[in-house]
Amino acid sequence: MRLRLTLVILCLAAAAPASRPAAACTNILVAKGASADGSTFITFSADSHSLYGELVLTPAGVFGPEATRDIFEWDTGKFLGRVPQAATTYSVVGLMNEHQLAIGETTFTGRKELHGPAGILDYGSLMFIALERARTAREAISVIADLVEQHGYASTGESMSISDPNEVWILEIIGKGAGQKGAVWVARRVPDGHVSAHANQARIRNFPRNSPDCLYSKDVVSFARDKGWFEGRDEDFSFADAYAPLNFESQRFCEARVWNVFRLIAPSLGLPDDYARGVKGATPLPLWIKPDRKLGVRDVMALMRDHFEGTPFDMTKDVGAGPFACPYRWRPLTWEVDGKKYINERAVSTQQTGFSFVAQSRDWLPDPIGGVYWYGVDDTYSTVYAPMYCGIRRPPRTFGPGVASLGRFSWDSAFWVFNWVANFAYSRYSDMIVDIQNVQREMEGRFLAEQPHVEEAARTLYRQAPELARDYLTRHCIEAGDDVTARWRRLGEDLLVKYMDGNVKDAKGEPTHPPYPDAWYRRIVQEHGDVLLVPEEEQQLTH
Repeated sequence: MRLRLTLVILCLAAAAPASRPAAACTNILVAKGASADGSTFITFSADSHSLYGELVLTPAGVFGPEATRDIFEWDTGKFLGRVPQAATTYSVVGLMNEHQLAIGETTFTGRKELHGPAGILDYGSLMFIALERARTAREAISVIADLVEQHGYASTGESMSISDPNEVWILEIIGKGAGQKGAVWVARRVPDGHVSAHANQARIRNFPRNSPDCLYSKDVVSFARDKGWFEGRDEDFSFADAYAPLNFESQRFCEARVWNVFRLIAPSLGLPDDYARGVKGATPLPLWIKPDRKLGVRDVMALMRDHFEGTPFDMTKDVGAGPFACPYRWRPLTWEVDGKKYINERAVSTQQTGFSFVAQSRDWLPDPIGGVYWYGVDDTYSTVYAPMYCGIRRPPRTFGPGVASLGRFSWDSAFWVFNWVANFAYSRYSDMIVDIQNVQREMEGRFLAEQPHVEEAARTLYRQAPELARDYLTRHCIEAGDDVTARWRRLGEDLLVKYMDGNVKDAKGEPTHPPYPDAWYRRIVQEHGDVLLVPEEEQQLTH
């Protein structure tokens, strides 16, 4: 009974409004054969202006035949109902369970006609329950499908990334509309050697009917036919076109992020940017591609850190970036001038990220050691990914729940310390981000350098007793997480000293006054030069 109460409390914490994800996330999926060492990877950035990033750990449990599980909507914390509890459940840290199974998501919403289905299982609950009950990606898909069929679906359209040590899958699901129970869905395994991505737009189009690497609901085509959204042969059916038709914004805000991931990992393909620009009739991106070279942990982290640098969408180049090339634009994303509508870009890295992760799974290691949940808070560009092994017993205090909230600041909260540093950096971004990323590389470099030694020690302990390995990894991860928070506090203090009042202190601590970039002065002259111009007879006398 005590264990069940603990589970309920932790699930409530994960479902509360302060832990709310949003319809604005990015996932990257790396199958075996596309990674340098045979790992599988998925990534997830939980991007929301109302999300407090915290790492919740749910312990494993054993339950009686009459036990039930309460369902709270992840987005709102609203109680939706109860489902029968499994006899046993697995421990879950964040969105990765003790068997190295990980799940991420992005919301594509889809057709308005399909909103408000009759069910009690929202997408967040499906993800958490699958992690509690499944050991593999295929099992997780089966759990989700069975739950939706029995208890109904309660969200809009979702793309889910699901990985285990051997396989990586993309699952897309959407409800059937008001008053209708269940959902239509399709899932495809990312082929070995390939990389996929999704970013708030359904991406599965045509799919094979008789392949073990493709699963789907029995009415996925017939339901669309009945609604009048598809005519033709079953083999020509496109899930994305039927249930989430593209428009300009879904291409420019969503598919552009996928295009840039593909561009970075396979420049040899020369993918044109017309689809990312929202050009009507442009050739859609493939569901997955083969990278030019195999990806390591650092490479996957780097893919989560991007503002379209080096492309026509580069967010550091236009006047909106200010004099110090800040790659962020405050919301809204769309705006009007003189009756014409304009947009700001939506890159992978964004200021409102609550938390993100890179989930690494490896089949040659025992589960508690093989699964690493590289976890960071706030903006992916300036976060530090700290290793949280899937076998740990509790998270670092500074990462965990209860330390602070979205409405309550604390210096002991990693989320608030990282936000403090990032928000200060926005004022002189091009200079401060150099200092920030130096420390970022220092911390992540240390963790990656330690990884082989930590894991060898854990394997030695695991051979003696698996629980000894779990204890050792728990201590290591707690130290890593709390070290990150302490180092970031010190970094913020150093930045304030160095950049106080617009100065930049040199190595001796003496203030210097670097000018604005020449291009910025020219913009000032163009817009306001007649007011600021020194009279010609005074030009030589002014200092």
